[in-house]
Amino acid sequence: MRVTTSKSKNSESFYITKSYTNAQGKSTSTTIKKLGTLAELSERLGTDRDGVMAWAKEQARIETEKYKKETEEAVVTIPFHSNRLMDYNRKKLFTGGYLFLQSVYYGLKMDSICRKIRYRYKFKYDLNAILSDLIYTRVLEPSSKTSSFKAAQQFLEAPTYELHDIYRALSVLAKECDLIQSEVYKNSFFLGKRNDKVLYYDCTNYYFEIEQEDGDKKYGKSKEHRPNPIIQMGLFTDGDGIPLAFSLFPGSQNEQKSLKPLETKILQQFGCQKFIYCSDAGLASEDNRVLNHLGQRSFIVTQSIKKLPAEDREWALNTKGFKRLSDDSPVDITQLSEDDKQGLFYKDEPYTTKKLHQRLIITYSPKYAAYEKAVRAEQIARAEKMVANGAVKRQRKNPNDPARFVNKIAATKEGEKAEIHYYLDLEKIAEEEKYDGLYAVCTDLLDDDVADILKVSEGRWQIEDCFRTMKTDFDARPVYVSRKDRIQAHFLICFLALLHFRMLKKALKTPCTTEQLLHILRSIKFADIEEQGFMPVYERQRITDELHEACGFRTDYQFITKRKMKEIQKKSKRR
Repeated sequence: MRVTTSKSKNSESFYITKSYTNAQGKSTSTTIKKLGTLAELSERLGTDRDGVMAWAKEQARIETEKYKKETEEAVVTIPFHSNRLMDYNRKKLFTGGYLFLQSVYYGLKMDSICRKIRYRYKFKYDLNAILSDLIYTRVLEPSSKTSSFKAAQQFLEAPTYELHDIYRALSVLAKECDLIQSEVYKNSFFLGKRNDKVLYYDCTNYYFEIEQEDGDKKYGKSKEHRPNPIIQMGLFTDGDGIPLAFSLFPGSQNEQKSLKPLETKILQQFGCQKFIYCSDAGLASEDNRVLNHLGQRSFIVTQSIKKLPAEDREWALNTKGFKRLSDDSPVDITQLSEDDKQGLFYKDEPYTTKKLHQRLIITYSPKYAAYEKAVRAEQIARAEKMVANGAVKRQRKNPNDPARFVNKIAATKEGEKAEIHYYLDLEKIAEEEKYDGLYAVCTDLLDDDVADILKVSEGRWQIEDCFRTMKTDFDARPVYVSRKDRIQAHFLICFLALLHFRMLKKALKTPCTTEQLLHILRSIKFADIEEQGFMPVYERQRITDELHEACGFRTDYQFITKRKMKEIQKKSKRR
């Protein structure tokens, strides 16, 4: 670098410039820094032009040394020897996807929560390190607690605790489950707004690889149709599908009763007072609706048309009285045009039960009606084969079982004993066809716009996706721990893992699927290069760019020195 000057009529300016060869192969230069005018520098330095020039050259020398140092650090030369064997027992590949989850972890102030818990107990192990590693491994490599401990040893920051510390920590986490949930909810606002004006609630269950009931592990209706004892989970999410709170209850308990205890915790510990409760018909009992009609709360729940009183059911099945949702114009759903077949139609009326004045909304979707008709056609074809072959299995309670369309006769006209004859029940088929494309919603929002109400109800898919992610992607079941407190801690970790993952996914600018983001996080690894630093061994994509932008650091350089990697690790904890 050198000093250049530029003269004008009234002044002379001093610059530091650098010469280089551009992309076209031509020599050129660029200004690195403007030092000031001769008059300014002479007055500040108390010298003449020669003194200013000497000072300027010294500044150019300092900038040159700085540039050389940065350049030498940026270009790394590492010798490899083709005749030298590798060292024994030295890890070469490290998992790095946890760095992005770590950014969310510290953004939620989880370390502060762990310190608060530690003050209540006398344990010496690092609860923060244990909890964070259990959350990261549940997302990146879900497995048992022992296997999670081994997986965490592949992180860039290996555990310093022991395996037995994990099991001791599980008991503490179980005791502080409610505190952790409420604190995490409050801290989540540091990472952005929460759509907590709408709360979705649903239940699922998880099976155990045992054959006898034990504690809360009871026989019940398993979602996977397994004969094993199960434990049930109730889950609240906000309007964006971000987990809010959960609770566990025995596998034999009616899930309707699970709502009130958990909602009471949300009201008392979370500070949520004004929200719309939304659930499916299975969790929309009269008592649950009354509960969410109190205070500043409201409800939007699905309603089984078949379980409506006879008069309301007849009105719901009547094809008259529908309006087009887009403009509220009356329409005859039996005479729809091709353009209308992609639309949605509705009608509503007051609906009063023993305890509440409500609003019943019936919607009709031609597209959904066509889908249901196509599915039923396949089931009817299978039922016809059953009748023709005389191989009709015992009818189950599954509403999609083709055997429901098969009926039988086992008597002659005189009432004598006769062979059993199977036949296709056309009346039952016709009865089901009445409900094609129809959907019912009940709410106590008597004056709100129908489109807004239906939009909230349609968002229920998000909580179903949460359960699917926990079960399929995070391997929340089967559950291998057996003690009640450790079961509680296991599901707390699964809940927190889902929360971290969902918040990270929400931070991305471009929408992506759960499978895409999981694949990226699990593929981010780094190879140790002769203990000089790390080389990323993953594919840079749009999603990785957005992950780095959202978390405030980058790991996609061609080579990362050890000092630079430590800086990245610190940045991931500084959000």
